[in-house]
Amino acid sequence: MWVRFLPPVRQDFPTMLKKAYTKVKDYCKSCYEELAHKTTWPTRKQLAHSAVVVLSASLVIALIVFCMDSVFKFAMGIVYPN
Repeated sequence: MWVRFLPPVRQDFPTMLKKAYTKVKDYCKSCYEELAHKTTWPTRKQLAHSAVVVLSASLVIALIVFCMDSVFKFAMGIVYPN
């Protein structure tokens, strides 16, 4: 049975910390650049239309669930009368 140990990597802690900080800083800068300059934001009209579509779909789904619940309640009332 062979076990191979890798030699330890010798770096001082401040250098490692500085590299990690630099990576996080670069990531935050790239996120800001993408958000500020590459993203297309919807117009107010598109946003209002999307909101109406979502609200309408939510109401329809809620109505369907309510109807199914009422049907099951009626069916359970027939199967298990009080």
